[in-house]
Amino acid sequence: MAIRAAAVGMLALSAASTARLCAQAPSAYGRTRVVMLGTGAPPADPDRFGPAVVVIVDATPYLFDIGVGVMRRWAAALGMGLAGAGASALRTAFVTHLHSDHTLGYADLIFTSWTLEGARHAPLDVYGPGGLQQMTDHLIAAYAEDIAVRTGRGGEHQGEAGPVVRVHEIGPGVVYRDSLVTVTAFLEHHGSWAQAFGFRITTPDKDIVLSGDTGPPSGVLGQCHRCDLLLHEGGTVLEEDATPYFKHFHTTVEDLAAIATATQPKLLVLYHQRPDGPAAERSYARLRALYAGPFVVARDLDVYR
Repeated sequence: MAIRAAAVGMLALSAASTARLCAQAPSAYGRTRVVMLGTGAPPADPDRFGPAVVVIVDATPYLFDIGVGVMRRWAAALGMGLAGAGASALRTAFVTHLHSDHTLGYADLIFTSWTLEGARHAPLDVYGPGGLQQMTDHLIAAYAEDIAVRTGRGGEHQGEAGPVVRVHEIGPGVVYRDSLVTVTAFLEHHGSWAQAFGFRITTPDKDIVLSGDTGPPSGVLGQCHRCDLLLHEGGTVLEEDATPYFKHFHTTVEDLAAIATATQPKLLVLYHQRPDGPAAERSYARLRALYAGPFVVARDLDVYR
């Protein structure tokens, strides 16, 4: 049973419903939409791809985390009209931390777009923690022979350059600003990671906070003050069932209820979820008992606007 709740200030819509609205009158629902490309966790759940969220303002997308399947899910969103008419390609991305489940789609993001577009492929700008440059360099080096064949004699991109990725290793504070969005990074406590970030995304009509992976104490407390949308990990493990590892790296149901009660988002969206089952349903029921505000459990290709 998927948990759904009425949203205040943003509409929580299924893929089919959003496609119909986008086709009818997208401007009537504001300039900002959030597309959940992937809502899964490390288990290989066929219904949930790796964590990846796109915030689209007008027709410009901004990607947050790069889980497995990201380019296929983006293609699905475009094909179903979920991204709106004229949505541009993914060119700006933000990484919360370098755990594999949040970055397994990075090579896909780099190479799929370049392979399809070649010389027309604009540089990819990626913002994230220390170590991101090294990861990027190693990925490009791993595909050196692929690049050489594609750009060499007889290749589909003969004589062209390989993919260009501009890496920006960041710290807390405003890390990106253009005419449509301001992105602020804040530190989260995620086990033994030296750097793990959440992001606050401010658009002309919405205030969105994405927790990233986090255990207590939560950095969200200083960022969401009745924000329009709080995208938060966890909420699937009860305090009494949580292992020491989970408590060190993630957020229990009880902690999530306390965070949401303190910050009062207009809509709480749970993502980075484990496969459905009785344990998850018990957790959602406990959250409903502890937290009076509206929340939903996101599914891949859900849209909020």
